[in-house]
Amino acid sequence: MMTGRLVELIETHAEELSRRVQARLHEDPRTVGYRRLEDTQVRDRARRVFAHLGSWLGQASDRAIEDEYFALGQMRRREGIPLSEVVMALLLTRRTLWQFVDSQGADTVLEVRQQLDLELLVVRFFDRAIFHAVRGYESGAPPRR
Repeated sequence: MMTGRLVELIETHAEELSRRVQARLHEDPRTVGYRRLEDTQVRDRARRVFAHLGSWLGQASDRAIEDEYFALGQMRRREGIPLSEVVMALLLTRRTLWQFVDSQGADTVLEVRQQLDLELLVVRFFDRAIFHAVRGYESGAPPRR
C-alpha cells in the first residue's frame, strides 16, 4: 500500500525533514520567537513528529496526542513563545511534511487516492495536535483525565 510506503519514507527521512522545519522556523517572520530556542531543540521536536508518524496516525485514542501536545503548549508558554507562533510552527511542520509527500509523485489514480488518504490522516493529526497545544498553552494545568 502506498500510504504505508509513504509513512515509512517520511519516518526514514525524519532527520532531513526536521532540518527543513528548523530552517523554515528560523526564516519565517511569523515564527520569530523560535529563533531563541536551541537548534537541536527545534529539530528534536520536529524529528519526533516525523519519526513516529505511523504511530501518531494510527492512534485510535486522542490520549497520546493530547498528552504530548498539551505538554508542548505548556512548555512553549513557559519559554515565552507567542501562541500564534506555536500554531504557525505546527502548520509549517505539516506543510513541510506534505511538500515532501507531494515531491514523491503519484503515477496512477490509485496512488493519487492513497496520497489524499494520507493527507486526510495528517490533517486530522495536526488538527488534534494544534487543539491540544492551544489548550496546554492556555491552561498551565495538567491534562484532563
